[in-house]
Amino acid sequence: MEESSQPLLAIKNLVKHFPVYTRGIILKKQCGVVHAVDDVSITIGRGENLGLVGESGCGKTTLGKTLMYLEEPDSGEIIYDDINMVKAFGSNDKEKIRRIRYGIQMVFQNPYTSLDPRMTVYDILSEPFVIHKNVDKKEWKNRVYDLLKMVNLEEYHAERYPHEFSGGQRQRIAIARALAVDPRLIVADEPVSSLDVSIRAQILNLLTDLQREKGLSYLYISHDLSSVRQITNRVAVMYLGKIFELAKTDELFTKPLNPYTQALLSAIPVPDPEHQRTRIILPGEVPSATNPPSGCRFHPRCLYASELCSREEPPLREIAPKHFVACHYGEKFL
Repeated sequence: MEESSQPLLAIKNLVKHFPVYTRGIILKKQCGVVHAVDDVSITIGRGENLGLVGESGCGKTTLGKTLMYLEEPDSGEIIYDDINMVKAFGSNDKEKIRRIRYGIQMVFQNPYTSLDPRMTVYDILSEPFVIHKNVDKKEWKNRVYDLLKMVNLEEYHAERYPHEFSGGQRQRIAIARALAVDPRLIVADEPVSSLDVSIRAQILNLLTDLQREKGLSYLYISHDLSSVRQITNRVAVMYLGKIFELAKTDELFTKPLNPYTQALLSAIPVPDPEHQRTRIILPGEVPSATNPPSGCRFHPRCLYASELCSREEPPLREIAPKHFVACHYGEKFL
């Protein structure tokens, strides 16, 4: 599944479960686990933009937080730039941890909650310098102004507070904060979902320009498939903690080989009233992540499911060049 022999980030058999407790009279008791991320393996190449899509609750954000080590994985490996992150954090290797924190930054979904309302923009953007000590204090002001210019804001904005900005401007500030330590990989968790459509286009263009100028890599998490198609190189489709399909963006959108991907793509609005398209309506609801179905997790809602699908879980396999699908009948859609 690797785009190159040495990807910037490699996730191998990653697992992250969350315990579910029931409260008793005195003690709480574990009654199950949420299968948020279940045996996921993907890579992100240098300068690549990998899209991660799926319905709400499928584990996209948890995957992003886990690869940043904001959530500790239960098992598996995360290799960033030849550093085993699990071993580095487990041994408290401060030098390697600092390299990881320099190299991977995150832009959160909601700019109204991700910025401290008590801090000015100058304080927000200079806080990484305080923590990482990567910029001499004499250069903080110039560096903050440079960051504001990168995201098309003005120098005088540095003295304002977050509540004085629009949603799009706040997200630009969040992007500038992520750029403060010159990262190589940015996890963008639905960075435009809370913005107006016209502002979304501006932020997507900004992300694309920054990637071109600074050679950044992105994990772009979204349920907005139109924006995913606009800016990504490859797309991974996630369902109930599993990767169901992984392919180059154009190929996945023009020839999806998993029934779940086909249903997702059929829901994309088309700005043409004359265009006729068959909408795939999935039966039932998304199963609970605490008790996922046996075999293929999609089989209770799949239009092509058979007894085999309920019995055996399909592996993620390459059935076309660099096109990976977790489906027993993926070949029938070639």
